[in-house]
Amino acid sequence: MPFRLNRRHMISGMASAAVLLGGRQAFPQARVQITEGNVAPLPIAIPNFIAGSPSDSEVGAGVAKVITNNLKRSGLFAPIDQAAYIQKITNIDVPPQFADWKTINAQALVTGRMTRQGDGRLKAEFRLWDVATGQQLAGQQYFTSPEYWRRIAHIISDQIYERLTGEKGYFDSRVVFVDESGTAQHRVKRLALMDQDGANVRYLTRGADLVITPRFSPSTQEITYMEFGQGDPRVYLFNIETGQREIVGNFPGMSFAPRFAPDGQRIIMSLQQGGNSNLFVMDIRSKSTTRLTDTPAIDTSPSYSPDGARICFESDRGGKPQIYVMGATGGGAQRISFGEGSYSTPVWSPRGDYIAFTKQGGGQFSIGIIKPDGSGERILTSGFHNEGPTFAPNGRVLMFFRDPGGNAGPSLYTIDVSGRNELKVPTPGFASDPAWSPLLS
Repeated sequence: MPFRLNRRHMISGMASAAVLLGGRQAFPQARVQITEGNVAPLPIAIPNFIAGSPSDSEVGAGVAKVITNNLKRSGLFAPIDQAAYIQKITNIDVPPQFADWKTINAQALVTGRMTRQGDGRLKAEFRLWDVATGQQLAGQQYFTSPEYWRRIAHIISDQIYERLTGEKGYFDSRVVFVDESGTAQHRVKRLALMDQDGANVRYLTRGADLVITPRFSPSTQEITYMEFGQGDPRVYLFNIETGQREIVGNFPGMSFAPRFAPDGQRIIMSLQQGGNSNLFVMDIRSKSTTRLTDTPAIDTSPSYSPDGARICFESDRGGKPQIYVMGATGGGAQRISFGEGSYSTPVWSPRGDYIAFTKQGGGQFSIGIIKPDGSGERILTSGFHNEGPTFAPNGRVLMFFRDPGGNAGPSLYTIDVSGRNELKVPTPGFASDPAWSPLLS
């Protein structure tokens, strides 16, 4: 049976419009100041969304909870406990009693309403208020099928995040990862997909063959990954909307680390030939392949810059694995990592400002970031085995996996690019090799 999410149907059936009370949007006094140092989380109140009808109370509470969890997990907001609220919001069409919200030190307030329509659709409305000035900062309404209420909560979270930080949000996104079950000696690995907060887990493969290195297309809802079945490993394309998959190509020898170009029309990968491996790019439609490197070394783990002009990759051409940067068409490569130890799994930030990596040395595996010119290297977290960083769509948060060793298995974690706010991501079982999608909307 085809694997269907019907996200396209959901998006096409969802309308949004600005909804404002009392004049124009104002520049907020309530604003998160993001710097590389410590950030004081912004106190924000998020009451349960009002139920437009008695049957909508559960979804109204659910939407508020998802928004609360999203903003809290970002590390930039401090949602206030609902038990502290003085005013009970009963009508979002009139301004709140701001004095009551100032009393509990809220700097921002979110009010909303969920209403089932006569045609069965769900209408979601929200307003974002600056408590100090009494100004409405944002207001939107959406129509969608009831089963997509969680996605509406993520979209509203992104609206709030962007209005109060000045940066794009990342909550309306998904993560593909390798779900692991069974004992360490007989581990079953399945390709799985979930919302960025760990909800709505779906399995894309059955676990009959080993799957590794799933990667999202930057422009479509497609995934590329490697599968070890009978014979040599193969690189596959998987369409999330249709559930269809196809072999990218059968290559002589081993192929590794496939990743999409920013236009989604090409895949770059490493192909092994004898004792070395080099980088190749393949046009998905024509299947034509172009060689990018030709060295007696192991070049692997390529990742494009967001503008598609450059590639970062891992190479041991200098004696041990380091990170190099070169033009997207090949040519001379510049080494950018010079610290102690070896560097691997480089991935370019969607913002273009950093390259994340795994660093091994001193008996530890670390997750770090470095600027494309080799400056500003920063280790974000270290431990027995941390690996496989992937950036959120806004480039502010990284996800990676940590394996404690022994009979335990790996888990997913997130951390801010400043090295703050390390959090475990809930998954049904063991999980490794995450890859973050672009924003869904």
